[in-house]
Formats: sequence, C-alpha cells, structure tokens
Amino acid sequence: MGLYFFRIIHGKYCGVSDPDFDVVDRNAAWAEMTKVCGDLIDGAARDLKQNAEWQVELLDQAKEPVFRIRLVAETLD
Repeated sequence: MGLYFFRIIHGKYCGVSDPDFDVVDRNAAWAEMTKVCGDLIDGAARDLKQNAEWQVELLDQAKEPVFRIRLVAETLD
C-alpha cells in the first residue's frame, strides 16, 4: 500500500490535498486520480482562460509526482 496526495495547479494557485489517501498499488492510484479529475474537470474547463493550463498531479508519500493530467487552452493564430 502507498499513501498518495493530489496537487492542483491552476494559474497562480497550487495546493496539495489533505488528507492523503491509501491505495494498494499504482493502478489503483491511477483509477482514483481519473475519478477525481472527472469530478473536477467540468468546473476547471468553465474557468479556464485562453492560453492557460489546469493540472492535477498525483504525488507519492514523498510528495513527488507520479502521474499528471493536464488541461491546456491554446490560442492558435
């Protein structure tokens, strides 16, 4: 089992989840991350500005990134 945390990065905002959660392996951690992102993505997309980025990272017990999901808005001229 491993302890994991979420970090959300949106513009100048960067925050780490509290409390942490415990899963049996990396596959379970990925499944939890995609579930959480699915719940958050609607609000994130509505607030996303042009040429901005929204990220959710899954951090391990040492708070090092394991997975990252990014939503990027690019203006193409």
